[in-house]
Amino acid sequence: MPYEDTYRPRPGFGYVRTLSQREELPLLRDHLLRLDAESRHDRFNGFLDDNFIERYAAKCADDGTIIVAYMESGVVRGAAELHPPEQSEDGLPEVAFSVERCVRRQGVGSILFKRLISEAQWKGYRRLRITTGAQNHAMRALAAKFGARLVFRRGESTGTIDVPLQPQAELAKLAIDTPLVAARAMMNLNRACWKLFSRMYSSGRAA
Repeated sequence: MPYEDTYRPRPGFGYVRTLSQREELPLLRDHLLRLDAESRHDRFNGFLDDNFIERYAAKCADDGTIIVAYMESGVVRGAAELHPPEQSEDGLPEVAFSVERCVRRQGVGSILFKRLISEAQWKGYRRLRITTGAQNHAMRALAAKFGARLVFRRGESTGTIDVPLQPQAELAKLAIDTPLVAARAMMNLNRACWKLFSRMYSSGRAA
């Protein structure tokens, strides 16, 4: 299943990028604190306390969790978390999602899910675990869309998602393209500067 680049903004839409863990911790924390009571309950399986959420965000900054954020005007409105396998009892990386009510039903969850799958591919993960509240029907539907096999257990829906392999040629192309594009842009800039200098020099001689 191909996953398109989710960094590209669309007209009237925000953008998606990975947060740096420590420097941008307040962005994740503030997003989680803005979740309404129902969304908090679904995301944290009943925990609603602000102090708990602040401690949780701080832990994410220290334990290697990858945070993919949907942002509008520099504010995180949705987040996808990829927790390292060392944090899980069964040794599987665990994923979690949260989307503020003001950007629901705009495809934000799907975009975050696609980008998180790409992050998992880069990390070499083959399978992910997802856990959500039993009443979180939107999250359950989104997980099922991406192939999750969910079962009900102790008031939660939990299951796994297989991560499709990304062709090595595509990974190599992504690794090579960035420096090539940068080098090509620098060459074009140098060429433009040289032409401008030549015209200025020629005009000076003519005067």
